[in-house]
Amino acid sequence: MSSDLQDLYQEVVLEHGKRPRNFREVEGANRRADGYNPLCGDQLTVTLRMDGDVIKDVGFVGQGCAISRASASLMTGAVKELSRADAERLFELVHKLVMEGPEGLDMEALGKLAVLSGVNAFPARVKCASLAWHALRAALEGKESSVSTE
Repeated sequence: MSSDLQDLYQEVVLEHGKRPRNFREVEGANRRADGYNPLCGDQLTVTLRMDGDVIKDVGFVGQGCAISRASASLMTGAVKELSRADAERLFELVHKLVMEGPEGLDMEALGKLAVLSGVNAFPARVKCASLAWHALRAALEGKESSVSTE
């Protein structure tokens, strides 16, 4: 990846970390899940309003490091109006991206989420980037218990 592209990705992550999108509880939410990353101290709650199998609204609240907040912010923008199945497919792509890196992935399908591609180079930050996604998956499954990155 070029230095310019890395700089752009870092800028986007910092922007979403400082000013996260959809940082709120969803009014009329009918799904929710809490997430906790004991390694970094990140704690968040993801709330969803589902209409049938479609995510009509999504938000998150909580506290955490810039990567955790940025990933949650980017996630909320990416999954709104997706079907549950499409959101789960996106979870799998993002999980592979942060765990293994971008090699072999359809980066175009990831859209703005491609900015998370450098996270796998920092193993301690993988759990920060994946926390919101694990909470999303739990919420989609209707599990109201807490998920942990441990």
